[in-house]
Amino acid sequence: MGSGEATAAVRCVAAVPCWVSLVARDLDAAKAFYGPLLGWEFEPAPDRFGPYVHAVAGGEAVAGLGVAGGDWDMSVAWTSFFGTESADAAADAVRERGATLAVGPLAFDAGRVAFAADPAGALFGIWEGPPGRARQLDLPGAPVWIELRTPDPFAAALFYGEVFRWDGRDPERFEVRWEHDRVVLRAEGHSVAALASEQAGGPTGMRPHWEVSFSVPDTDAALLGAEALGGTAIGPAFDSPYGRVARLQDPEGGRFAVISPKR
Repeated sequence: MGSGEATAAVRCVAAVPCWVSLVARDLDAAKAFYGPLLGWEFEPAPDRFGPYVHAVAGGEAVAGLGVAGGDWDMSVAWTSFFGTESADAAADAVRERGATLAVGPLAFDAGRVAFAADPAGALFGIWEGPPGRARQLDLPGAPVWIELRTPDPFAAALFYGEVFRWDGRDPERFEVRWEHDRVVLRAEGHSVAALASEQAGGPTGMRPHWEVSFSVPDTDAALLGAEALGGTAIGPAFDSPYGRVARLQDPEGGRFAVISPKR
């Protein structure tokens, strides 16, 4: 999130996850893993909070990779950021609903950002920035599916719906509906995120979390590629209603997924 040649494509889409960012321990090691795996190139980005780069695919900035600076103590993980018209209002709503506001809102080059945890403990980001439209889903290397794995997706949907004002938005551009045993968010006519049931310590062995899935042409080939680069597969690849998925862990322990989206 910032300025630069490819970063004009960085867009804040209100009410839905619209940016993902990795906190790594070793930025060069992260680039060496994700670059060849997802076809990313990298360009410098504003580093107010520590070393930070944009991952670029198809000429678009699709993700951020950084190392936490200062006194921040953050584990290696991907964070999904929800767009909002007001970071302050969203932060207030987080507090009012008994959840945790961990950091911010803080001002930086592309707007204002905060880090929070929902009532079940799933971490997420809040981003107020220049508004844009949702990304197209046919861009390899882009984060095209974000899914909350949580014990009670209905309670989670109420929380996120109140924080990001899901009710009352333009139905031509934004929709919340139930499909494939999930609460699904749709933006610009595409399903972009969901909230699904999973008990803590379930198939992923994790507490409630937002799982980021990056688009790849061939999920099985990407799984093998990740292992060759020092990553780990979290179980075999499987078919989902939205495409073939493989859950992976990078060499530093950051968890994510790859998906070959259904056309």
